[in-house]
Amino acid sequence: MVSIEELRACAAKLLDEGKVKAVIGYRRGSAGLLAEPCVIDQPADTESLIWDPGCVHNLALYLVKDKKAQAASKTPDKRPLAVVAKGCDSRAVAVLLQENFFKREDVVVIGVSCEGTGVVDARKLAAKLKGRTASQVEFDGADGFKVTIGNTESRVPASEILADRCLECRAPSPVLNDVLFGTAVEQRELAMPFTAVKAAEAASEEERWASWEHHFDRCLRCFACRSVCPMCYCPECVVDSTSFVITAETSAEDKANRVRWCERSAGSGESALYHLTRAMHLAGRCVDCGECERVCPVNIPLRLLNTKLEMEAFEMFEYQAGRDVSQASLLSSFRDEDPNSFVR
Repeated sequence: MVSIEELRACAAKLLDEGKVKAVIGYRRGSAGLLAEPCVIDQPADTESLIWDPGCVHNLALYLVKDKKAQAASKTPDKRPLAVVAKGCDSRAVAVLLQENFFKREDVVVIGVSCEGTGVVDARKLAAKLKGRTASQVEFDGADGFKVTIGNTESRVPASEILADRCLECRAPSPVLNDVLFGTAVEQRELAMPFTAVKAAEAASEEERWASWEHHFDRCLRCFACRSVCPMCYCPECVVDSTSFVITAETSAEDKANRVRWCERSAGSGESALYHLTRAMHLAGRCVDCGECERVCPVNIPLRLLNTKLEMEAFEMFEYQAGRDVSQASLLSSFRDEDPNSFVR
């Protein structure tokens, strides 16, 4: 089990010795049982750090935000950041390193192992509790959670309320780390990888398209999925151009010749183009952190789109995003025995 006291001591030491400018971690949330991300720059404040099943956020996102803030600053603080990272979070950091978004010396990875469990799915937990509200969820052994409701504690099998990505996780321990808390776990068998995708593929082509057409029609185009994804770090999204500013001097010809990959309207066709384009841009890069699906306000199963491509990359090329920093990214490498002649 992860020792929270040791994790706090590690974070405090890094700050006290000036090895990092801040520690990005989790603290008790002010609304509900889910933890909230926090940025700590004072050793004494590390006492607020926690690690429990409510720590759902992928904190690699905040490394991206800091890098962008530093690029825009006239006096950037170039000291490294420390980040508390689960297995999927560390894979996101690895992909960012593969893509040279920042350098290895820019980040200190404080790894926390999910061991035999993972993080909760708030929707599953709400359904399980049938209207009751949990004040806290804690790890309880290798395969269960201790759920506190008022003054009552009960034990719930982890498999019943775990996020789907945790059920299918192939690497619950952060492979990329500078220090690791908890027991390193190479594999576990809660559910076979890609179970959800293969179940969805069992439907006919007509049924699958009808389902996705329904989901795309419900999409609000709020872009929460893009905003929460560490891999969506482009300064401008190709399907949502914001740099073309229309002024009184903009000619009709300029307006007509502007490239519009995707309109901002929330129609099903435009939403389908947005989601499918985004999924393609995440091919070989998505680490299955599930944040896009978690934040979707209308519960679109976005994870299925991304894990479908993840499955293809794994089955066809034995490639797993973020598992090896020294490995070339999927789309920048090829095999000599590839049957397609165009790669030669």
